[in-house]
Amino acid sequence: MLYQVSRNGQVYGPYTLEDLQRYLASGNVLPTDLAKSEEMTDWVPVSQLLGTQTAVPPAGFSSPSYVDPAYGQMAMTQNNAMLAVSPYPDAPNLHWGLVLLFSILTCGLFMFIWNLIVAAWLKRVQPNANSLFLYIGATGLLVVQVFEGGMSGAHHAAQPGVHFFAGNPLGGLLVFGVWVVRLLARYSQRASLEEHFNGPEPVGLRLNPVMTFFFGGLYFQHHLNRINALKQAARFGVGRAY
Repeated sequence: MLYQVSRNGQVYGPYTLEDLQRYLASGNVLPTDLAKSEEMTDWVPVSQLLGTQTAVPPAGFSSPSYVDPAYGQMAMTQNNAMLAVSPYPDAPNLHWGLVLLFSILTCGLFMFIWNLIVAAWLKRVQPNANSLFLYIGATGLLVVQVFEGGMSGAHHAAQPGVHFFAGNPLGGLLVFGVWVVRLLARYSQRASLEEHFNGPEPVGLRLNPVMTFFFGGLYFQHHLNRINALKQAARFGVGRAY
């Protein structure tokens, strides 16, 4: 069967399936290019057309084309070639343990900053992602909360015994607002990460909603570290990335 390839409105080919596999490995064809045969009614990404199933995935990944280094040798399949020539920039790769440490040392401030960094990267690779705007909103509410708390501190100090929420309902609403907007940002980011890593960069990522609720950015960073390791392994043709 012969396939044509479309990129930026230009159509190339026809190519055999073996041609596409070879060109994908060499980088002449990208996983985001569209392909179509005469028998097909719609154009599909080359990554979808050449997707293979050869190995058992680790927890959090549904694609059967990968084996995490902790589980053994990574299978060098067509999806490895897709990752090796991926046009998308790697995710921020600070180890999740360091993110946790820096967040503890800064009383959570670093996590706000890191969430913005990851969300900005995600916006670059997945333009329809909205988590960046939500995290910016949460950060803005936090700044207002800190400023408002500082302004009202002297007032509360002059009236000892007055409960924070009773004497300062605006402060309580701001605390609740920050929490709600951050939670919305987490689940928006979860959806965008799954969309990207099951489409343009097909690693079959699945993110647990419960883990997302309790651990948020740390949980995401754990998986981003693993995906970066898979991409590095694919680029250098090695089976172990750690």
